[in-house]
Amino acid sequence: MSGDGGNFCGILLAAGRSTRFGSDKLLHPLPDGTPIALASARAMLAAMPRVIAAVNMNNPVLARLLAAEGIAIIPAPTRDEGMGSSLSACIAASADASGWVVALADMPFIRPNTISGVLAALQSGAPLAAPFFQGQRGHPVGFDGRFRKDLLALKGDEGARQLLREHQIDLGMIECTDAGVIRDIDQPGDLQEN
Repeated sequence: MSGDGGNFCGILLAAGRSTRFGSDKLLHPLPDGTPIALASARAMLAAMPRVIAAVNMNNPVLARLLAAEGIAIIPAPTRDEGMGSSLSACIAASADASGWVVALADMPFIRPNTISGVLAALQSGAPLAAPFFQGQRGHPVGFDGRFRKDLLALKGDEGARQLLREHQIDLGMIECTDAGVIRDIDQPGDLQEN
């Protein structure tokens, strides 16, 4: 499945609860006025041939914003089921894909060329791929199709972290200068950092 240049799909996980932020952070505007999730989505769209997003259907404004950009909306399982269930739902909705590049909607500062680098690693045959900034693994993370069954089985809030630990030897490390790969927005103050 890998290395064929094939049918890779971008996944944007956009169903978070924003509990630490205090309001809907995914709709919160960046300094240029773009909502956080929309900036994340546009970076994915610039790098990926196809993008789908898991969105909580109690957030119709976000669903409409992302759909207007050409992103297919996947109803996220209930919020209590966590990120793993949202990721699993997106994998099920893109079962024809050769692999996936998975990004988080609260990480709007990742550069499109970084996402392209993760995709290129998968297209070149890497089973897993992720950018590393100053020795720290960041997002997005790429998964080859051979992990389909494992990804479909995900539950809970941990996402694919355990899967990455178990297959660390297979992880293609992409060194980058993009600090956005480790910069997520959890609280309003996170927007003030340089």
